[in-house]
Amino acid sequence: MKEKRFRAFWANFVIIAVLITTFGVVFAAALPVDAQIKAVNNAIYEGDKNGEKIALMFNVYENAANVEAIASLLEEYGYNTTFFVGGSWVAKHPNTLLKLASSGFEIGNHGYLHRDHAKLTLKQNIDEIALTERTIDSVLGALPDYANCKLFAPPSGSLGSAMFDACKELEYKVIMWTRDTIDWRDHDADVIYERAIRDIKAGDLILMHPTDCTVEALPRILQYIKSAGLSADTVSNVIAAI
Repeated sequence: MKEKRFRAFWANFVIIAVLITTFGVVFAAALPVDAQIKAVNNAIYEGDKNGEKIALMFNVYENAANVEAIASLLEEYGYNTTFFVGGSWVAKHPNTLLKLASSGFEIGNHGYLHRDHAKLTLKQNIDEIALTERTIDSVLGALPDYANCKLFAPPSGSLGSAMFDACKELEYKVIMWTRDTIDWRDHDADVIYERAIRDIKAGDLILMHPTDCTVEALPRILQYIKSAGLSADTVSNVIAAI
């Protein structure tokens, strides 16, 4: 009798365990995509609020001449920045990348082909990010004291669970932004200026691109940053204390 009860107990236990596991899988699959992403979202949206630094971060897939113009303006003010570069852009403009890094600017990873990383598989995410890393390192690896900063800015800010898993595997921090100047869409230097400086505060990560109007607006932006008692620095330095 005891043996029969023992067998019945374990049979019921196994059935209940299977039902719980199945329910858990179904429930997880039923979660909205946004909820799934939120659960693994460890992206960085701002830096140290108690410091005196902000970051003007530039996502780059075009306009090498404007990239160099931006670098020159930043150097003129004694400021630094992070250029998040696309791997395909680096392949076309290795000399520009070398100039940037040689001048002390930080180089981040922006994927190879500006793909929607939320729609890529884990392998595709790893391939995109790792290929960009290899491309950057192949250009900059010979520089004294060069080290990849391991920062990834997802194209279009598109976030996905597989992307976060890929960045974890590749040891990258995911960098978003505090504010977006939307300079890629709105080609108006005054609008870009207002979006960049409005309510600016320490720790802000301000997203920009190397457009003609961004170059036009940048001197005013840099002057405002200076007058506000702030300074522009690399993303790594702005987020270092958080």
